[in-house]
Amino acid sequence: MTNQSETVPPQGRHKRRKNVRNIAIVAHVDHGKTTLVDALLKQSGAYEFKEGEVTVMDSNPLEKERGITIFSKNASFLYKETLFNIVDTPGHADFGSEVERILKMVDGVLLLVDAFDGPMPQTKFVLRKSLELHLKPILVVNKIDRPNARPQEVVDMTFDLFCELNATDEQLDFPIVYASAKEGWSTLDLEVRTQDMKPLLDTILHRVLPPVADPELPFQMLVTMLDYDSYVGRIATGRIFHGKIKTGDPLTLVKRDGSLSQGKVTKILKYRGLKRVEAESAEAGDIASLAGVEEVRVADTLADPKNPEAVHAVKIDEPTISMNFACNSSPLAGKDGGRFLTSRHIRERLLHEAMMNVGIRVEEVAGEERFKVSGRGELHLSILIETMRREGYELEVSMPEVIFKEEEGEKLEPVEEVVIEVDPGYQGAVIEALGSRKAEMKTMLTSVVGTIRMEFLIPSRGLLGFRSELLMMTRGTGIMYQNFYDYQKFKGEIESRQTGVLISQSPGKAVAYALWGLQDRGEIFARPGDELYEGMIVGVNNKGHDLVVNAIREKKLTNMRSSGADEAIQLIPPREMTLEFALEFIDKDEFVEITPKNIRLRKRYLTENLRKTSARGKSR
Repeated sequence: MTNQSETVPPQGRHKRRKNVRNIAIVAHVDHGKTTLVDALLKQSGAYEFKEGEVTVMDSNPLEKERGITIFSKNASFLYKETLFNIVDTPGHADFGSEVERILKMVDGVLLLVDAFDGPMPQTKFVLRKSLELHLKPILVVNKIDRPNARPQEVVDMTFDLFCELNATDEQLDFPIVYASAKEGWSTLDLEVRTQDMKPLLDTILHRVLPPVADPELPFQMLVTMLDYDSYVGRIATGRIFHGKIKTGDPLTLVKRDGSLSQGKVTKILKYRGLKRVEAESAEAGDIASLAGVEEVRVADTLADPKNPEAVHAVKIDEPTISMNFACNSSPLAGKDGGRFLTSRHIRERLLHEAMMNVGIRVEEVAGEERFKVSGRGELHLSILIETMRREGYELEVSMPEVIFKEEEGEKLEPVEEVVIEVDPGYQGAVIEALGSRKAEMKTMLTSVVGTIRMEFLIPSRGLLGFRSELLMMTRGTGIMYQNFYDYQKFKGEIESRQTGVLISQSPGKAVAYALWGLQDRGEIFARPGDELYEGMIVGVNNKGHDLVVNAIREKKLTNMRSSGADEAIQLIPPREMTLEFALEFIDKDEFVEITPKNIRLRKRYLTENLRKTSARGKSR
């Protein structure tokens, strides 16, 4: 990791823009990060909230549904004649590539910690990244109005975490602000309750350094985010390290491989509140968006044509999980309202995603119309799939597989740090289940509210499919957080799915009578009236092997009466098919079929003869 000051020539090292503060907010999922930004915008009057409106930062529909931040967003406002540029970052490690890039734009970090939960795995992840870049955090203990809040304990836990991450003495001397973002107030003293967010804003003003920036030096800007506009083309957002820029000025694009290309600034945009507004010029210290350079990518540098020097970019962590994407080849393809059905459409969309999202890698599979898509985790890829589904794409995806590495002749695999919280009585089942998945327990303790919190190190392979198993064994009460830890030696084989599946024998509509006869064998996925096809998976076979079944069989009508003739058909409600469950459930010879209206499971080879031929080929 390089310190930002390494990119600054000696003569510009001491020049700072006193009227600007660039800060990022980092925290664990659901610790109130977006709510805090909203409270600051409300306090400064930068955003007019409509009645009942909340969390304006989580504006993407997927973010609103899941209650998590997925994409980094910028906002800015004026406070005491100083411009605050605030960046909201994702709290989930799967979107860590966003966090890493954003930290390069800022000079300070607000570390947000829940007053009850304390530091959690993702808090550790983003804090480690901040400390490596020599940023000085401000600790904000949020939700202090919660019952069972324990702010003093949480401050001690955070201090221990700083020590564990080898923070410098300067970083350990962090200021502490207590806040209730939901109620819109903050304080420096737990005994004193204020009416607004001024204590936090004043702390930022006095403790975050103004950006090192010299407008007299040649222009340099590191691109950290990309956007696309059909009118002006690619829009590059980033922090201007040095120099000034006006609309119409020539620019040189310095790519990561060192090659150069020329462009001209056609538009300059700056943030005001949450809106981007057009500006005539921008200078060192600003976070701005520039249009006019077509081939720009994340981590490239936009520089002065007379002095085209690159800014050191942050090294982005490698992907750990991959899946194969292909166009939908099932008999029901195109019947669910999908607008983009071909490989060409999927290829264009994936390449566009790889351009905008630096954490995604796309490769074409030789000899097949498939694309190998690699990302930082299951959630990272499932968000991409869900976004494509909502945009009208139809596709099929394979089982997620971890990406192995080889160093000095040794096979290495990604290992994750997992925190699981369960009610007393369930910990034995969880430890046993994770033991069979090659997990190692680090700690186990009882929390203030009596739940059992356990920490494990487990291979990423072992976590595939575990989330749904955890919910079943804890009756829906188990909570699990995971975070990439490191690459370690291969831990050995892990048993795959224990159950088999029920496979539809023929096409047609599912019949209640047939499903009623099948539900004793295991959980059913189909509802009466659902359209089925040969090779589609309609349920689970608890006996452990795959079974071809007739799910469209109707009751034979005769004029002879029998004692069971009028027996009522009582169906157990089938499982609601979600993308997360489908990706966790499937095996190596199965696909998830994704359309705008449905998510279905199917075998790779739809007919029984093809499946037998494939199995014989593998056994040779």
